[in-house]
Amino acid sequence: MGQNKNQNQDQNIDKDYPLDHVPQSARVGLLPLSAVLLGLTFFSPTMVAGGQVAASFGLNKFLQAMVIGNLILGLYVAIMSVIGTKSGLTSVLLSRYTLGTAGSKWASFLLGGTQLGWYAVSAAYVAEIFVKALNMPNSFIFWTLFWCIVMGITAVYGFKAMEIVSYIAIPLILILTIWTPILGIQKAGSWAALAAIAPSGEPMAMTTALTIIVGTFASAGTQVANWSRFAKSAKVSFIAALLAFFFGNGLMIFAGGIGAIAFQLPDIVEVFMQMGIVFFALVILTINIWTTNDAAAYAFGVAGSEFFNKSDKKPFIIGGVAIATVLAVTGVYNFFIPFLVALGIFIPPLGGTIIGDYLFVWKGNIPNINKVEFKSVRVANLAAYLIGTLVAYLTNKFGIGIPPLQGIIAAALMVPVMNAVMKNDNHKVNA
Repeated sequence: MGQNKNQNQDQNIDKDYPLDHVPQSARVGLLPLSAVLLGLTFFSPTMVAGGQVAASFGLNKFLQAMVIGNLILGLYVAIMSVIGTKSGLTSVLLSRYTLGTAGSKWASFLLGGTQLGWYAVSAAYVAEIFVKALNMPNSFIFWTLFWCIVMGITAVYGFKAMEIVSYIAIPLILILTIWTPILGIQKAGSWAALAAIAPSGEPMAMTTALTIIVGTFASAGTQVANWSRFAKSAKVSFIAALLAFFFGNGLMIFAGGIGAIAFQLPDIVEVFMQMGIVFFALVILTINIWTTNDAAAYAFGVAGSEFFNKSDKKPFIIGGVAIATVLAVTGVYNFFIPFLVALGIFIPPLGGTIIGDYLFVWKGNIPNINKVEFKSVRVANLAAYLIGTLVAYLTNKFGIGIPPLQGIIAAALMVPVMNAVMKNDNHKVNA
């Protein structure tokens, strides 16, 4: 009887370690991790963000924003990725060290909640493609419900299922992201002709453009430890993250921007229709968004696990998919750009606070989670996060510098300052 009880408990343990360190026996190499992270960042709604920026800027200024924005994103996420690998912990568990058990609930709510928003936006985006491609104007709710459910099913099966879907999706989206700029340049006549096309969109400040570009993956990038904790080494983790968030995300921004400039349309779905490749794009974009929504569902699943201190993330994936479905059918897609700006302001300072705490307080050596007596709230680090967020908000509002980067740096540097002011604000570690 006791043996059967133990076997049942073993069967109920989540093999993705949502509340513990990932052991070395479960670690993976560069190819599996890169596949998952590229599957995450090869995300076609990012092309919409690229199209919006390019339509407002024109080619040369757009390319400048693309490179700077993705370099900031890539390096930021690569550092977060290494921290995840060395600690073996999810981002929300890292935030427990940084903000305390109660403070980390804000991180779980913020990171999990934004992934709910991403899931909803993505599902609505796929539904819109099907409505237009199949000329079924009254079928939006049906397609939204269908894809929300189907994409949620594979997320339940964790890292391995995401890896398999990514291997299918990555080659296909690579074809589309290379093909789209080629057709765009052909439409314009030449690269020089493309550069000569005047902006067609509403004027946009460079600070806003950079915030949008960083915002495309500010949330998922801050949660990169959810996947990088499975990496065999810090080198593997750093390379995979930089490859995905600088090159992968940059390629999506680039493809969407070139299409928008050439066809004078910021909506990438309309661009595909103009190109005459909407049915081919339909298949690729669906598989592509599937991989990213798997990652989004996985992220709000582990955030729910931390928030409610439950070792099984599946109920939170299912509940999150249900909430995201409601958001999707009620029109969250219409607020896509403001959503990205908000992400670029509120989330990077959280990552900056985690980085600052890891480097300046823990000195790169986070103790085992089972040996720590966690404080409820680490007020010093919470203050550092709020200062970083305020810096990002004000610099974005007044068009100063690069708001997400400034938010990260301000939060990270304020960690040692605020800890020096508020002494004895760290957790107790048992031997």
